[in-house]
Amino acid sequence: MEFSSIKLIFLFLLISSLSYSQNFKVTSPDRKIVVTINNSDKPGYSVTFNGKQVIQQSVLGFEFKNEPPMDHGFSVIDQQERVVNETWKPVVKSKHEEITDNCDELKLLIREKSGLMRQMELTFRSYNDGVAFRTKLFRSEKNGHRQITRELTTFNIPENPKAWVVEYGKYSTSQESEFMERMLSYVSDKTIAGLPFLMDYGNHCWVAITESKIDNYPAFYIGTQAKSNNLTTKLAPLPGEDAEGVKARFDDDLYTPWRVIMIGDSPGKLIESEIVQNLNDPCAIADPSWIKPGISAWDHWWSGEVLMEMPVIKQYIDFASQMGWPYMLVDWQWYGKYADPEADITKAAPQIDMAEIIRYAKSKNVKIILWLYNSDVNRNSAYKKAFPIYQKWGIAAIKIDFMDRDDQDMVNWYHDIIKCAAENHLMVDFHGAYKPDGIIRTYPNMITREGVMGNEYYKFSDKMSPEHNVKLAFTRLLAGQMDYTPGGFLNVTKAQYKNQTPTLVWNTRAAELSKFVIYESPLTVVCDHPDHILNQPGSDFLNIVPTTWDDIRFIDGYPGEFVAIAKRSGDEWYIGVMNNSKRKEVLIKLDFIHSGLSTMDIWADAEDANISPKNLNISNHQVKQGDVLKVKLADNGGWVAHIKVK
Repeated sequence: MEFSSIKLIFLFLLISSLSYSQNFKVTSPDRKIVVTINNSDKPGYSVTFNGKQVIQQSVLGFEFKNEPPMDHGFSVIDQQERVVNETWKPVVKSKHEEITDNCDELKLLIREKSGLMRQMELTFRSYNDGVAFRTKLFRSEKNGHRQITRELTTFNIPENPKAWVVEYGKYSTSQESEFMERMLSYVSDKTIAGLPFLMDYGNHCWVAITESKIDNYPAFYIGTQAKSNNLTTKLAPLPGEDAEGVKARFDDDLYTPWRVIMIGDSPGKLIESEIVQNLNDPCAIADPSWIKPGISAWDHWWSGEVLMEMPVIKQYIDFASQMGWPYMLVDWQWYGKYADPEADITKAAPQIDMAEIIRYAKSKNVKIILWLYNSDVNRNSAYKKAFPIYQKWGIAAIKIDFMDRDDQDMVNWYHDIIKCAAENHLMVDFHGAYKPDGIIRTYPNMITREGVMGNEYYKFSDKMSPEHNVKLAFTRLLAGQMDYTPGGFLNVTKAQYKNQTPTLVWNTRAAELSKFVIYESPLTVVCDHPDHILNQPGSDFLNIVPTTWDDIRFIDGYPGEFVAIAKRSGDEWYIGVMNNSKRKEVLIKLDFIHSGLSTMDIWADAEDANISPKNLNISNHQVKQGDVLKVKLADNGGWVAHIKVK
């Protein structure tokens, strides 16, 4: 046989194997996680962890307006494999000073065998702490927009694991609700559940579903196919569209966000994971040295009858200065009318002298953050004029509020704001916001956001249970930074608690301090009034606690029961323990601290904390690596420690 004929036969066999292969596998570096991608007519995938199936055969695809669905009849026309193994240093250190990005990746280009011959590119990654995949869609043969009406991605869950479900009931919300412990079978085709979506499979297997790198695409929610545990992807519809309408329009190549399946043998593995940030692009800001995390005071209605007047603002600047905090947040009404067509975010209200505020703050070594209403920012592209003005004033950051959406248009608006803010050296704190997606890696000025039922709910709700606060460490925080606004010092028992001004907080003082360690927010905004914090027990801890961290260790806990986490800043460790409403004793093993003797300062629930939650037992001890501490937690209680080399 001639050599050229052999080459033709070999080429034919290669193409045939690409076109008709049934399965492709992507395995994590530690070989514990295996993704199997199936292309027998319908594209789909499944996932195993330690040999146990965590995602059964699930499907991929899309439905469109004015064109047939893309859900079957594909052949593989190209495949690429690579190993990613690199380390990078985040500008803003939320959990680690250095992050390892290590995974196996498979990229498949698939094309319809007949009809329109449309293509999709599927990319799968397998990490030691989870799986991620996304789809690239291409232009159509006709000029103009393609319109997605439904993403067909499913997560077919075996059996009926326990789940923590946050139901929003609709697609336009501030994402401020409770994560409720349910069996997965509770979720229905009517459910609109938010992310992250945590599940306990039992036998040392934990799974959480979320997403990363949302750009020019809507966020998604969880429901199920009727009477099954096959979780469906529910995209937020565009404004003016109903749940069955158009979700995304695109006229050029489009990437979906990464669909992320976090996997570990304990909930702590998910808490420690950096998979969400790893799936985002490297820092896009050439010189991010102006981005400075820290704690901020806040002249907010939460802490009392706060008036938007110069003496009040100066009182809070003094407060920040006395506490050694770098920031003070000037809240709503500083520019007068808000959410109003006449609002002007470049001019202060008549009673406010912004130049004097900035001068006074500078004299106290404090920088100013400004609150803004989102429609005032957007109207007539006001932010394009305002942000350069804020930079000239010396403003450090902006807090934008009440977006309450995560459809494609709003996602793109977030990106516009973040980029414009970066150009003008402004950090951004979004409230009334959707969950984080790891964009802090690419734009570290996007330093924190709300999207949580946080401390403000103590003022007008009875939902802020200690169980809720504990669950946040295992659920919402898996997505990233969370502006919970801790620091309520009017601590009371459940029986004493009521909605009022000034606001009461239904947990102990030690539990409130633990939020500063357990919760992740590089810009941490403290909610309470200066008179309630200054010179009070525990205020000394707020003088020293950092907001960024070089390492994190999950110690112990369970959603809704308790959580114990250690974090390192430099060569010093901080430990936070938060309890639910039932007193208990937990063990803390100091196997992560430096060898040799260290000193440990402790702020613990006092003996009478069950009846007087403000009371603390403050003590100092010598400890060494390997010591085991018995920590007694009051009802609704907590415990914090600061450890440094002797």
